[in-house]
Amino acid sequence: MPDLLTIRDLHAWYGESHVLHGVTLSVPEGQVVTLLGRNGAGKTSTLRAIMGAGITRKGSVQLGDSELSSLAPHRIPRLGVAWCPEERGIFASLSVAENLALPPVLLAGGMSTEEVLDLFPRLREKAGGQGTKLSGGEQQMLAIGRILRTGARLLLLDEPTEGLAPVIVQQIGQIISVLRERGFTILLVEQNFKFASRLADRHYVVEHGQVVDCVERADLAAGRGRLETYLGV
Repeated sequence: MPDLLTIRDLHAWYGESHVLHGVTLSVPEGQVVTLLGRNGAGKTSTLRAIMGAGITRKGSVQLGDSELSSLAPHRIPRLGVAWCPEERGIFASLSVAENLALPPVLLAGGMSTEEVLDLFPRLREKAGGQGTKLSGGEQQMLAIGRILRTGARLLLLDEPTEGLAPVIVQQIGQIISVLRERGFTILLVEQNFKFASRLADRHYVVEHGQVVDCVERADLAAGRGRLETYLGV
């Protein structure tokens, strides 16, 4: 598989705070790749640096043949990248249907609202209700469903299982598997290694703003102990 996303020697700062120290990784097209690591390791900062969101960056972030590092943040989604942040960003005053309709369709091939509701039947049941009256799991489904309408092919998912009940975590995993089967490429930030290990084709470990290890799916059995040591499992 060719790489859809390639990051080389990426440094990033919040103000004067240097948070990424030469991150290098790649995400093959059509695969799920995880960023694993403890809190504060630099996983979310890597996603922010890809999007140029509230962070200063230096290095190369390449999407196919396009260099993203020199682009203004508002131009990056137009190239086919969508970010689902940990905070979800559900608008309290809008219904579920209105939240879904909010993002613009930027590229051909995005899912219709009906297709999103078919993927998330629980959202169909509550389409007329306010977004913040959903459970945490339903809000996460809404946040993911919303970005599927944009036409993006690279999805950045930040801690989609954080704080969710095990049955909802299982459902989120099934949804990610379906998206992979549909040809989406996914960069997934996770602390839940058990969840990530069932989904990902490749695992990167981030510590202190650097990638310190990489384990492919084929090598997971041999590398599991190493990953669990990094994560303190």
